[in-house]
Amino acid sequence: MSRNVLILGAAGRDFHDFNTVFRNDAEARVVGFTATQIPDIADRRYPAALAGPLYPSGIPIFEEAELESLIGRFEVDEVVFSYSDVSHTQLMHVASRALAAGAGFRLLAPRETMLKASVPVVSICAARTGCGKSPASRRVARALSDLGHRVVIVRHPMPYGDLARQAVQRFETWEDLDKHEVTFEEREEYEPHIDEGRVVFAGVDYGRILEAAQAEADIVIWDGGNNDLPFFAPDLHIVIVDAHRPSHSALYHPGEANVRRADVLIINKIDTASLEQVEEARATCFALNKRAPVLEAASPLTIDGGAAIRGARVLVVEDGPTVTHGEMPFGAGWVAARRYGAAEIVDPRPWAVGSIKATFERYTHLSAVLPAMGYGDIQIGDLAATIAAAPADLVVFATPMDLQRKVAIDKPSVRVKYDLQVIGEPTLEQLLADKFGPARER
Repeated sequence: MSRNVLILGAAGRDFHDFNTVFRNDAEARVVGFTATQIPDIADRRYPAALAGPLYPSGIPIFEEAELESLIGRFEVDEVVFSYSDVSHTQLMHVASRALAAGAGFRLLAPRETMLKASVPVVSICAARTGCGKSPASRRVARALSDLGHRVVIVRHPMPYGDLARQAVQRFETWEDLDKHEVTFEEREEYEPHIDEGRVVFAGVDYGRILEAAQAEADIVIWDGGNNDLPFFAPDLHIVIVDAHRPSHSALYHPGEANVRRADVLIINKIDTASLEQVEEARATCFALNKRAPVLEAASPLTIDGGAAIRGARVLVVEDGPTVTHGEMPFGAGWVAARRYGAAEIVDPRPWAVGSIKATFERYTHLSAVLPAMGYGDIQIGDLAATIAAAPADLVVFATPMDLQRKVAIDKPSVRVKYDLQVIGEPTLEQLLADKFGPARER
């Protein structure tokens, strides 16, 4: 007898969990996915081309707000939670809603969903969104390349367009980004790797993606999203913790599981956090994982034209996920504006329009920075209009992507970049050299 399953997601982990656990399970009938966190990803279908022969019509995607009615409508036996960066309290509220409506509630085990590669895998994951995974991934990639290894990046999924077309995506050039019509969130992750000459894979079907990636690589780097667990079984699991949010390692799902499973922990942003925050972060790491070495790292800033900030009224534009569901009130742009002597950091909220205004209404902790939201042409237009309306002399943007390539900014602007710098020993390079050694001659 089959059981009816509803998968709760955000257009990423949910599809992977379906592909690895449910797609070929004739004893389970997935009646739908739900969507949250990301705008405009509900009211679609997971296509038949990806869903497999058990689902010739594909699978509908609904809003998570409809959870209770969906459980009743489809006689759901089991709700599977398949997205990341939620507090333990929020997670149990969702579980309670499912239980009260008559369904069971399940978290899948990592061993059920982690694929095994034929080459070594280094996973870069985090306790929260915005801890600094991306600069850590670039640092690891450089170190392994310096050892002579062929390195390929596989990025956590962000398939917000045509899912069938996005099943397997390979990015090597700027033209590939345009061809696949990627969002700002995707550009922020792919552009820096492409600029450093590396190939990035992403998409929906990570079994096929793994086959393609490992055919080109000596070592695959899993570049995680949010604070999610890796999709590939790692040979070395590196987890980043944010010193500005020292207690969050023990308060958010599945970030706590990442910290507990880590082979290496890195407390990042010690250059801008207080000593007390760093000490609390270290104590939290030790309480959860006494096995992993704990490294400390700074996030040094690089600014072209930083002198223009002094004495100016500035509008700060930050990486979107970090300051929205990552719950950081500021990022590297705000730090740079303060450090370089801005006369005023302009509050963007009174000037926000359309979907950007709605973003501020949803994420009420934001007041000093503008999140770089760009999940479609309309939202990109709203972002440009908000920037144009704000009474600022200068735009300071700290997005990993070059914002000026996609948004018409009508004011002078400077870009803030940031890297990861491990302080003290062992260094990340030493750990990687000890683990993998130099590449053998091919």
